[in-house]
Amino acid sequence: MGESRKIPEVPLFRFLKHSANILKNPLPFHHRNFEEKGDTFRLKIGYGTSVIFSRDAGLAEYVLQKNQKNYIKSEIQTKDLAKYVGKGLLTSDGEHWKKQRKLIQPAFHKKQLANLLNSIKEAIHAEYQKIETDKEVDIFPVFNDLAFQTVVKSLFSSAANQEEINRLQYITEAAQKMLVKELRQPYLGWWFKMSGKIDKYLDLTNEARLILKRIVAKRRNSEERYDDLLDMLLDARYEDGEFMDEEQLIDEILILFTAGHETTSNALTFTTELLALHPEWQEKIFKEVSELKKKDEDLMSLVTGAKYTQQVLEEAMRLYPPAYFIDRVNVERDEFEGKEFKAGSSLLFSIYEIHRHPALWDRPDDFLPERFEEGGRQYSSQYFPFGAGPRKCIGNNFAMFEMIIAIGELVSRFKITHISGAIDIKPLITLKPKNAILKFKKR
Repeated sequence: MGESRKIPEVPLFRFLKHSANILKNPLPFHHRNFEEKGDTFRLKIGYGTSVIFSRDAGLAEYVLQKNQKNYIKSEIQTKDLAKYVGKGLLTSDGEHWKKQRKLIQPAFHKKQLANLLNSIKEAIHAEYQKIETDKEVDIFPVFNDLAFQTVVKSLFSSAANQEEINRLQYITEAAQKMLVKELRQPYLGWWFKMSGKIDKYLDLTNEARLILKRIVAKRRNSEERYDDLLDMLLDARYEDGEFMDEEQLIDEILILFTAGHETTSNALTFTTELLALHPEWQEKIFKEVSELKKKDEDLMSLVTGAKYTQQVLEEAMRLYPPAYFIDRVNVERDEFEGKEFKAGSSLLFSIYEIHRHPALWDRPDDFLPERFEEGGRQYSSQYFPFGAGPRKCIGNNFAMFEMIIAIGELVSRFKITHISGAIDIKPLITLKPKNAILKFKKR
């Protein structure tokens, strides 16, 4: 039996018919296909071109972990995203990725991250000064700035000035918006090239690289040491004793900006919205953080002891995973539970659907942080907020520490009320919040 008969197919005309809605939000379209076709289906997106979508947690675990050597990232990351941010950890594969991962991993060990926690807390405090009380506030821009500033402070300490930071943030976000248009409207690729749109954004990313090179040169020429991520990256040596060359260093920094601030700002916004809708969990976090601060002022003790805060964050990322799709391409032909995948098949796993699958989760659409009372490991075969396997996000501990501090400090300062009704989403490269209107009252 041929592969096409084993995997149900969604025809090209349905994709084209719904293309306008897919551009705005593809999730309802994919959900209807999952409900109709099952947990894995093939979507025709062009003549002779298709993508296999899946919400099969077993297949995801097999591809990402058990047989990961047969799977590489798709051109969405290794080519489309890489042209804007270079060949860093997120966008590379094969030996180059292994070499970079081994080099950079030590910078994200918990012992090293402990040195950054005070800088993270200072950046968070500075952004919370912007929150106005007793009025309606769209919290996403605050968290977006907070997450970017946190990455900047952790990377550069005081090496970058505010004008440079603002420009880097603008360029990072502008390039991602352009990439979304390219991915959602592949039939307009010729126009994006001919009109000069892509060249315009490539020029912007070159500007970002020049800014970063100036910051790196300034640090190299100074005799001061900050023990921040930049110092660690500058100190890092390959097995042959060589340092990273400048272009590779800039690639890795751009990846940290792109991956390190967007997903965190999204997760913090969704978490805060959920807390606003569930004030009883605000009070649990408030009491927990107050008790922890009385016992010990050490930030590492706080982030490892804030169990309620972690449960809430885990559940928020289950309901609203920032990296809501994970893509892979198989190198050689493969088979899983009777489904055949010929070499070069494009697979796209819907983490959003896996995290809400009724066969995997009790009351999947409800906010129940208590399900993570024993931690997330019990769900390791169906819960992928940071990916899985060797390609699991290198900054997962950094992100969790940052978010625990951010939520703990927020709830310690404010009582939060939801204004805009149901939580709204805007799926782009990551799952972004929309109209996150809240009201804050000082405690």
